[in-house]
Amino acid sequence: MNITKDERSMLKGSKEYMPTYTLIAINVIVYVWTALLSQNFIVISDEVIARYGQYNLYVLNNGAYWQLFTAMFVHVSIVHIAGNMIFLLIFGLRAEEMFNIEEYLSIYFLTGLAGNVLTLFYGPNMLSAGASGAIFGMFGAVIIYAKRSMNQSIATALIYAFVMLILNASAEVNILAHLGGLLVGLVLGYLLAATRRKASVYNYRYSYSSR
Repeated sequence: MNITKDERSMLKGSKEYMPTYTLIAINVIVYVWTALLSQNFIVISDEVIARYGQYNLYVLNNGAYWQLFTAMFVHVSIVHIAGNMIFLLIFGLRAEEMFNIEEYLSIYFLTGLAGNVLTLFYGPNMLSAGASGAIFGMFGAVIIYAKRSMNQSIATALIYAFVMLILNASAEVNILAHLGGLLVGLVLGYLLAATRRKASVYNYRYSYSSR
């Protein structure tokens, strides 16, 4: 069976680049930095969150669109980052087996940005931070890709995804960030599975020997 170089790259996944561990390390480093600025390692101050997380007032009125990106690496407390990093480890390592490095990073950042953009609908007074949108996006991409690539019904994956969304809903949770990340992750995972199935064409070569 002959596989082209592009197909080998596509099937190889992103494990060798260790993107999950790299992202976890970046999140932890940013948390330590914001904790030092806050002079509190348990809870990050609102002032620091407003400066480096996502403060809708700054984004909408002051053009601080860069916060839509930086907010993905800022967390509000030690409990917040611990929970997010556990889920990033679980779903990130699974995603490394399914997606190459370009796909992996695209899913992470596009879904994280989608969640943060949707968060703007809360209005100017909303203050938020965290990698939850990107993590939900990774989760959505993984479960839908697994079903679609095996030509199975995606209904159970969709039900599971939205049950997880509901279970994680609470007064203190940015549900719009979760929803935005999840929806875009589901779409990206579905499209990647559909595209890969079309691209995975193998050439078989047989050799015969006489006896």
